[in-house]
Amino acid sequence: MVCATNRREIADRLVAVLSRAHIAETTYTAFSGRWRVTARLIVRRVPDERKSTKDEQGVLFPVGRYHAVFTDSPFILVQAEEHHRAHAIVEQLLAELIDGPLAHLRITSGKFNANNAWLTCIGIAHHLTRAVGVLAGMAMARARTIRRRLIQVASSTARHAWTTMLHMPEHWPWQQRWLRLWRAVHAPPWA
Repeated sequence: MVCATNRREIADRLVAVLSRAHIAETTYTAFSGRWRVTARLIVRRVPDERKSTKDEQGVLFPVGRYHAVFTDSPFILVQAEEHHRAHAIVEQLLAELIDGPLAHLRITSGKFNANNAWLTCIGIAHHLTRAVGVLAGMAMARARTIRRRLIQVASSTARHAWTTMLHMPEHWPWQQRWLRLWRAVHAPPWA
């Protein structure tokens, strides 16, 4: 129940942000001399509510995040921008893997099964980290951020009678996210 509700909230938020996005294109000539290339420059602007100044009259200066694409794609404007966004998501995922667990991968030449096992473990760990982010309400965060804020937490355990106590940091800014994850994982069994 928590996962379905959380996914629905994330999807609604994403649709709301993307529906306010503006897309424009123009022809642009990059480089000069014999490397000169003329193609389409597509720019997408998404309003950034975190940086907009608001007062009683509303938004004073709307601030946006701009994403540019230089392409010679034959698709129409909306399709070309959507195609680029899909590629950007895959590239971000690969960058997270290369920056994180793949940086520590030790390839053993001639040992295909060993390399395959390590890559499988890396994939499982990355997907579990992403699942933790969704359950904690940090679905759009990077895997490194999820590990740093929710998984690698300095805490101590203490046993009192039959219970185990977990002592967390006192003024920890991500306490509510961690508790949300804890409640989702240790939810009461279905009746």
